[in-house]
Amino acid sequence: MLRVAVVGAGAAGLCAAKHILSSPSSFAPPVVFEATGGVGGTWCYTEHVHEDGRPVYSSMYRDLRTNLPKEVMMFPDFPFASHLSSFLSHQEVLRYLESYCQSHGVQPHIRFNTLVEQVKPVVVTTEGVEEKTAWEVTSSDASGRRSMETFDAVLVCSGHYSDPHIPELPGIEHFKGQLLHSHSYRYAEPFSGQSVVVLGAKASGLDISIELAKAGARVTLSHGNPRFTFPLPAGIQQASSVVAVEDDGSLRFQDGSLGRADVLMFCTGYNFRYPFLDAAQLGLEVEDHLVTPLYRYMVPPAFPSLFFIGICKIICPFPNFNCQVQFALAVLDGSVTLPSRTQMEDEVREDLHRKLDGGVQRRHLLKMDQNQWQYCEELARSAGFPPLPPVVRSLYEEVWRQRQIHPENYRKLNYRLVSDTEWEAVD
Repeated sequence: MLRVAVVGAGAAGLCAAKHILSSPSSFAPPVVFEATGGVGGTWCYTEHVHEDGRPVYSSMYRDLRTNLPKEVMMFPDFPFASHLSSFLSHQEVLRYLESYCQSHGVQPHIRFNTLVEQVKPVVVTTEGVEEKTAWEVTSSDASGRRSMETFDAVLVCSGHYSDPHIPELPGIEHFKGQLLHSHSYRYAEPFSGQSVVVLGAKASGLDISIELAKAGARVTLSHGNPRFTFPLPAGIQQASSVVAVEDDGSLRFQDGSLGRADVLMFCTGYNFRYPFLDAAQLGLEVEDHLVTPLYRYMVPPAFPSLFFIGICKIICPFPNFNCQVQFALAVLDGSVTLPSRTQMEDEVREDLHRKLDGGVQRRHLLKMDQNQWQYCEELARSAGFPPLPPVVRSLYEEVWRQRQIHPENYRKLNYRLVSDTEWEAVD
């Protein structure tokens, strides 16, 4: 029986533990290492930005509601409670994950307040014959007591919403106001009456701008996309990207115009960061927005018993994790045979070059969007588990359309799944 370590008890880690526990003939019960005192990862809200001198991993803000409906968000075999609205508060998602953990008996296998310090490949030999790669996991608990254990495989489920990415901005030291990243934003009231430039207009940038405007801030939404044509609340104006800060503290925008602000808020995403891994030793490059080469966005070709779960972006997260975990475990139990290291490296290289040649920027190479459906289908076909029902894609695309039409009101809609292929809007 294989012994598997899972790093992180957020949604991906809980999903990994659940599936490991459901295959007792192949896997010993997992050991789940969780740096905090609870499950849920990024869904655990705290008002603090630092706690007891330790970093806060969650980037959750107080009034966040999901931008995907629960019918699309759920793990396929574990629906949300039917009485809930389609678009949920973060508290409801956390309760769902706690219930998922409870229902599948995962909690006893989690080591809370335990930090993974190092995950290192070691060659295990039997009677002088090199046998296989195992993994030495060094961790420390809240009292600082260290332990080292060996596992057959490791699933890295530590998320990628905790290390803020702040782009280089020439002259930033001259800015006179408050600088912060959305990672440290919790609620809008303190910004009432202030002028706030929000840099970045993806989901959180748009969402936070709307919150700030409703709380009485004067918001400039600064981004490099084509101008949004859908209605934005009064109090939000659009501008091109901030490209520099002048000597007098004013902001220079891409179009050459200048502006002043009390607050500059970076909604510019997060970096990949794995302080417990030696990327070079694993044959990996870990950049701010890219980890490569990873076969199927999961497996370092040189070490096919290490898996990264959930690093893709612009996806239906929980269904995606569910597919990745099942594929990973099928590789480990021998149901799926991976290609050779060289073949895997070639496939990853070709995929990256195809995207780059097609105009995709390097920092967007892990964005899946429309490619997520075929990806999940291929994983299901390879590993022999049920594919995602077509209704997930259909409803996901409908909600995407609604968000483009009215980013303020689309969450007022509710949906119901009628079958594997059909959904309906409900009052």
